[in-house]
Amino acid sequence: MADAVVQIFLERLLITLTEQTGYVNEFRDQFERLQSELQFMQSFLADADRLKRKRNSQTLRTFMAELRELIYEAEDILADCHLQSRDEDQLSNVWLTFLYPPNISFRYQTGKRLREINDKITKIKHNIASFLNVPLFTRTDTMDARNDQMSRWSCPVYDHTLVVGLEGDTRKIKYWLFEAEEGILAIGVVGMGGLGKTTIAQKVFNDREIENWFERRMWVSVSQTFTEEQIMRSMLRNLGDASAGDDRGELLRKINQYLLGKRYLIVMDDVWGEDLAWWRRIYEGLPKGKGSSIIITTRNGKVSQKMGVKKARMHFPKFLSEDDSWLLFRKIAFAATEGECQHPSLEGVGKEIVEKCKGLPLAIKAVGGMMLYKPPTYNEWRRTADNFRDELAENDDSVMASLQLSYDELPPYLKSCFLSFSVYPEDCVIRKEQLVYWWIGEGFVPQRNGRSSIEAGEDCFSGLTNRCLVEVVDKAYNKMISTCKIHDMVRDLVIRVAEEDAFSKPNGLNCRHLGVTSDVESKQLISNLKLRALMSTTKTAEVNNIASNLATKFSECRYLRVLDISRSIFELPLKGLLSQTGSLQHLSYLCLSNTHPLIHLPPSLKKLKNLQILDVSYCQNLKMLPSYVQSFIQLRALDVTHCGSLQYLPKGFGKLLNLEVLLGFRPARSSQPEGCRISELKNLTRLRKLGLQLTCGDEIEEDALVNLRELQFLSISCFDSHGSDLIAKIDELYPPEQLDELSLNFYPGKTSPVWLNPASLPMLRYLSVCSGNLSKMHDSFWGENNTVWKIEALLFESLSDLGIEWTRLQGVMPSLHIVNASWCPELDSFPIEDVGFRGGVWIKEEHSR
Repeated sequence: MADAVVQIFLERLLITLTEQTGYVNEFRDQFERLQSELQFMQSFLADADRLKRKRNSQTLRTFMAELRELIYEAEDILADCHLQSRDEDQLSNVWLTFLYPPNISFRYQTGKRLREINDKITKIKHNIASFLNVPLFTRTDTMDARNDQMSRWSCPVYDHTLVVGLEGDTRKIKYWLFEAEEGILAIGVVGMGGLGKTTIAQKVFNDREIENWFERRMWVSVSQTFTEEQIMRSMLRNLGDASAGDDRGELLRKINQYLLGKRYLIVMDDVWGEDLAWWRRIYEGLPKGKGSSIIITTRNGKVSQKMGVKKARMHFPKFLSEDDSWLLFRKIAFAATEGECQHPSLEGVGKEIVEKCKGLPLAIKAVGGMMLYKPPTYNEWRRTADNFRDELAENDDSVMASLQLSYDELPPYLKSCFLSFSVYPEDCVIRKEQLVYWWIGEGFVPQRNGRSSIEAGEDCFSGLTNRCLVEVVDKAYNKMISTCKIHDMVRDLVIRVAEEDAFSKPNGLNCRHLGVTSDVESKQLISNLKLRALMSTTKTAEVNNIASNLATKFSECRYLRVLDISRSIFELPLKGLLSQTGSLQHLSYLCLSNTHPLIHLPPSLKKLKNLQILDVSYCQNLKMLPSYVQSFIQLRALDVTHCGSLQYLPKGFGKLLNLEVLLGFRPARSSQPEGCRISELKNLTRLRKLGLQLTCGDEIEEDALVNLRELQFLSISCFDSHGSDLIAKIDELYPPEQLDELSLNFYPGKTSPVWLNPASLPMLRYLSVCSGNLSKMHDSFWGENNTVWKIEALLFESLSDLGIEWTRLQGVMPSLHIVNASWCPELDSFPIEDVGFRGGVWIKEEHSR
């Protein structure tokens, strides 16, 4: 991934040279020489990365590894120059400069090291060019045109739950499940990796008939490295019990109690080892009868047999047919034209690519996602088909060949984003937000044309999901992705490439990115003093237990850009452990979400002038944010949601002009002079996402939000608040008219706000209303003079008094495609089963080609 490291550094260097920073100007000649050499090398670095693997050339690997490390060092020098310039600006007074002369040693050492780096890179350039037989007098564009596709697809462009050719498989397994009577029926889904075993099990598990048939359902991902306790805790989490400290016997007893007298379904997904003593112990503790069933997915038929599957109930998925393979490929590669190939010249070469996938869905989806981003020209598709052929010659595994080719064809900036998945454990469900914030904090996200960094980061995420390298796990009601994971074969690839490039390593030694879990060791920090990112990688509902002596070592990694210690418990108060964090002056992303015990942020954090993202959400004991937060002028995102003890934010937030995301904002009351008023938000004209926590007594100005012209998402929550005074204030809190998504939670009024109408919010596409007292919509909601909404997706939840006629709603929302409603008994005219209870989803049926 040397090409990725080079591109990230060049973009950062270009910005820095433009800013005319003091120390950078002093070494401008050296930095510009470095820029010139790297821009020259960009034209053949991607080919060098590919060839080092195909030729298995240790020589080329050595050249690339040395280049990568030199660039990392140059980037650290560039960052140090920034800090030194800023510190000397603070000593600009003549007398202070006389008393504290500029750092002569730093100037000498920096100049000397930059000259050495440039000389070494020039030598590497000649060595690589000679190895690849690339003439040094030619130079191509510094940005490969076929890789500069960032803005082509900035959102999901097809249904990521798309399944083709597996209908017969799901029908067969459903029939077996409905037949089950005594004991526990065991069903095995057996086949090679990438064949669609998990997809089949998911389709069955989420089927509405199956939901209604089974009273309890549990999905357990069985990783290759698991403990019996982890399996049982995962089962309990499916049952709504987050037990953490119980022993195996107590855990099994709880599972038995939850399932006793119930018909239940358990899916044990991706079971590997044949040592199944753990399963026998769990199985013995399960209640039997009532048609309960277990589905096991595995690559090993012996595993399913040992888990009690009879041959008659063992299902072997087949490879996709030629027609189904081409259909699946078309649905993805030609998503822009609804799955239709409108370029006859591409059909032949497209079918040639599909044929090489040998009917394996994972391989077909990977190459389809890759071709989605290719220009629709024969030459480009021919080049890719030839590369696929060469890859298969090296690796006869069509899945791994397709995944490797998909990685090779990624734009450089997406390679870094993709490798970040290497630090997460197997079967880990990952929040999109954590990934995006990491990529922004470390500079993986290209900054072009003054574009929002959050938006650019989300585009990177879409780039990976649309290419089918990342699997979607959870979506919101409006189909926006919230969590994801990667297939185990994709994980095999990403771990191998990350280790080759020292991005991360399974043993956590001598690399620049490390996952934080309860098992992290001090030697991993000591050997990685040049770490760029420390990321909490615990699985859902688990927490880290981190020893104090280990936590204090975090601050020794002086080049750290990203520090995420979320969902962690520490032995001592975090204020003391974080007291040295201020020394991490390159830090851009700090996440303390759901850490314990966190009561105050230490004074040392005020030194973090490069901080772009601060997340202290779910810190229930956090009493206040310090006033120095207003000095974080680079801040892009601040999240203080679910901080129950936090009464208000400090005044001065109007100075954070770069803020794009502000979640959990609590306006100060008149009796809180040190707090921030909602009127300060008027200055935050770059805000894209805003979450308000409103209560009775808050000072709310009616025009506080109107001028936020970039605002796309607004959430208003009035939890545990009542009174006509608050309702009247919300009625006057008009959002900006370009708002794209609105969320109302615990709204105290009986009638919706007067501004919730299609004339005031003509661009609104997504609306969710959850909990509260709402019983009817204001007259203006239904539009005047034939004005209609542009709303596409709607969510109503836990609104016991709300009554709306379905036909009237459709009349005023002609663009409506999705309605999700539950626990709304008065919405009985909606075409949603059990709308007064768990409800469901209505999706508009459209004519398909």
